[in-house]
Amino acid sequence: MSLSPQDLVQLLDIVNEDNVNINFENLSNQLHQKFPKENHFKIGMTLLLLLQHNDLLSNQIQRVIAVGLLYDLYRGESIATTPFASVFVQILKSPEESTIVGKINNPSHVPALSQCEKNLLAGLLGPKSNEIMKKSPRQVIDELYFVPSAQPDLTSLQLQIIERQSELPAMTKCGNPVILPEIEHINSKDNDKNASKKIIDELITGNPPLFEQSYRPEFLRLAPPLYQTMSNPIWMNFTEPTQFTIEYDTSMCVSNCAGARRLMSKAFKSVLTLQQQQYLVTVLEKDPKLVYHIGLTPNKLPDLVENNPLIAIEVLLKLMQSSQITEYFSVLVNMEMSLHSMEVVNRLTTTVDLPTEFVHLYISNCISTCETIKDRYMQNRLVRLVCVFLQSLIRNKIINVQELFIEVQAFCIEFSRIREAAALFRLLKQLESGDVGGLSTPVTKSKINMS
Repeated sequence: MSLSPQDLVQLLDIVNEDNVNINFENLSNQLHQKFPKENHFKIGMTLLLLLQHNDLLSNQIQRVIAVGLLYDLYRGESIATTPFASVFVQILKSPEESTIVGKINNPSHVPALSQCEKNLLAGLLGPKSNEIMKKSPRQVIDELYFVPSAQPDLTSLQLQIIERQSELPAMTKCGNPVILPEIEHINSKDNDKNASKKIIDELITGNPPLFEQSYRPEFLRLAPPLYQTMSNPIWMNFTEPTQFTIEYDTSMCVSNCAGARRLMSKAFKSVLTLQQQQYLVTVLEKDPKLVYHIGLTPNKLPDLVENNPLIAIEVLLKLMQSSQITEYFSVLVNMEMSLHSMEVVNRLTTTVDLPTEFVHLYISNCISTCETIKDRYMQNRLVRLVCVFLQSLIRNKIINVQELFIEVQAFCIEFSRIREAAALFRLLKQLESGDVGGLSTPVTKSKINMS
């Protein structure tokens, strides 16, 4: 897994301050021509090591080149699938936000980049990465030293990283690096360069290289008790040939997350059995934060709603405090209207306080869908559903119908031929005249019981 001395010399020739006027695209092409794809991980780990220690790569031009090469090392592949995606996210995020994606192994594994280098990485992860790759390190330093790049949206990348890292064992996140930065620096530049080259060679060309080593806690297992007779341990020697089978607990060391992820993946495609639904609900009740690690994203919510609306309700309730809940609401509002989507919205409105604009937008979307559908049979069916849905919201005093009075009244008049629309119209007239004697009292909000 170590680089040969010849490979290290070639890499350092590319990461050289003399290449200050060569654009990143040409430098990256040189890297891909000199090193086969199977060596890319070793190259990336070497670049990461050099960036982690300023005393090994103190020249800013070299560090800027190293950042560009590390980004373009896995060109053509999705950033989220590359080994260094979590490094990029942690560099650009604040310490509080970095905990979302977890640690690589230890906080010291994350390079401490200058603001210019962070601006370069932010630009490469943004939509204008191709333009930046055509610039030279000198141009990048001149343009990005004081002017920050627009911060890219890393939400989707973070979710994909979380999904990948949740499958890793906890032991992979433990450990301290064996390499520590040098505190005292040599004053002479020539001696400093020679010393750095010697140290880099010793760190990287060893077998195994030091950058792959770390101090990790030893995994201990209790020794089984010995068979004892008269307080003296003896061996159990069997004289008769007997067939023995190993008894193994298959549920041991299996994370609930793995089982929940498998079921959630199935829930996007088909209807779960009652037993599977109860298992998911139980797991989420025990660990509400598990909802962030089971593969649910806003784009997958419509599939979950149509196949398993009760599970959709449960996970949305767990996500109410999430910063992404607005995105989930937006998807739910704009998805195709159906009985299941109405069921989800109706259950949410009777359980938690949804934003008023969200409920009103959903009602407007339902009315618009009924007005534009061509199939007469489907139109009548959807109108009945919408009318019953609206009556439920009004009778339970979840919405203030006065804010939608004109729109709902026009809807009732347009479909007055349908019995449910006529009943809704009468209800509106009762409210308008102040006759609320027929309305039920508000429903007490409580958690949804899915058992």
